[in-house]
Amino acid sequence: MTLHLYFARRFLWAFLTIFGGLALLQAFVDLIDELRRAAEGTHFAQVALLTALKLPESLYQILPLVMILATIMLFIGMARSSELVVTRAAGRSGVTALAGPLVVGLVIGALAVAMVNPIVAATSKRYSNLSEVYRNGGAAALSIGPEGLWLRQGGPEGQTVIRADRADAEATVLYDVSLVVYAPGGGPVQRVVAQSAQLQDGAWLLRDAKVWPLTPGLNPEAGSREHATLRLASSLTQESIRDRFGRPAAIPIWDLPAFIDDLDSAGFSARRHQVWMQMELARPLFLVAMVLVGASFTMRPARLGRTGMAVLSAILLGFGLYYVRNFAQILGENGQIAPALAAWVPPVASVLLALGLLLHMEDG
Repeated sequence: MTLHLYFARRFLWAFLTIFGGLALLQAFVDLIDELRRAAEGTHFAQVALLTALKLPESLYQILPLVMILATIMLFIGMARSSELVVTRAAGRSGVTALAGPLVVGLVIGALAVAMVNPIVAATSKRYSNLSEVYRNGGAAALSIGPEGLWLRQGGPEGQTVIRADRADAEATVLYDVSLVVYAPGGGPVQRVVAQSAQLQDGAWLLRDAKVWPLTPGLNPEAGSREHATLRLASSLTQESIRDRFGRPAAIPIWDLPAFIDDLDSAGFSARRHQVWMQMELARPLFLVAMVLVGASFTMRPARLGRTGMAVLSAILLGFGLYYVRNFAQILGENGQIAPALAAWVPPVASVLLALGLLLHMEDG
């Protein structure tokens, strides 16, 4: 038990060291990217805030890389100090010595899903809203629930709140639509009801629409007008709408089941969210696979040499498994394979592959 605790403590320290170094590097890269994309008149404090809000999601995505680098750092250091030789001389196999790092990797993965995932969801959502405010002058938002679909679009001409009973799978065609247009910095100036609204380039195309002016002192019904078709300017695009209701990463893992039910009741496809939820549940197992991959190439005596080639092989295999996992996610989102298969097969296969490599390196 003492030996397992020692290995676990060493691995945790290596993980925190690698994580801290990559966090600083990622923060610097994100800051440069935000400065490049910043609109004219944006203050540095606003850019720094956007960078801070974007950083958790960036770090969450590179957790597998951190895990494999921490494993490489641990076992290369132990090989150079001959601690692995002493461990084997004491009758402990290399596979047994992995128990501590594997448990730490599993705990880190579980904590990442249970605690870090909601933080990442909150910061990424806040980042999207603030970036819209700083770049377009108003935040666009989307909400889906049993009462229907709610959209908010903003721009120099003011804000518009949109409600629809239902929509198509991409939320670009809305049905039974009600819109309230607000003046810049003021109250409502117009209400529109339409049978349908289709998003086109820079505008909503409304069909069978009726418009009521909301000017103070004017009878709205007396001033109302009916239109067979009506164009209403919009700052939204199909991509921005898809990002808002189709980005599962912006929803905490604990809220995903209820959100998936709301998507189904509103007529949207929830496949992307189902795949994402399964992949988040499988994340701890994939991080364990990264520990095994790193160990299978670096749990060797330093006197054998070719350490650089071993490190490079471990990193390349880790990247390869990561991209296979992403490819399976795409197949799951496109409906080619079931969400559970897309999420769980790559981690399980990665663990089995790494175990095979590890046993081959240990026992030949």
